[in-house]
Amino acid sequence: HVQLVESGGGSVKAGESLKLSCVYEYEYSSTCMGWFRQAPGKVREGVAAIDTDGAVKYADSVKGRFTISKDNAKKIVILKMSNLKPEDTAMYYCAAKYGGCTLDATDFNYWGRGTQVTVS
Repeated sequence: HVQLVESGGGSVKAGESLKLSCVYEYEYSSTCMGWFRQAPGKVREGVAAIDTDGAVKYADSVKGRFTISKDNAKKIVILKMSNLKPEDTAMYYCAAKYGGCTLDATDFNYWGRGTQVTVS
């Protein structure tokens, strides 16, 4: 049974920071953990991803502002978001896939239920 549970969303003002956490319950020899977001009326987009070796990918829109990290022992993936902008407002989802990382939501097999981030 694969389970991903996000937490840490909330409402903040532009320029402020938030930290999202995702607790996961599986790991294979090669796993990519990613964060995605979806705003109302928009497609789900990849934000950041990290593979088993710690290599990371970021969407251009968040580079320099968001940082993804992973604690393998605690099985937690963290997304630190700083200098938040109103356009970052969305439901944020944690996801997992076998193998290497992409930022394409269609590549990911397992999803959490999401946590809402609102920036005003």
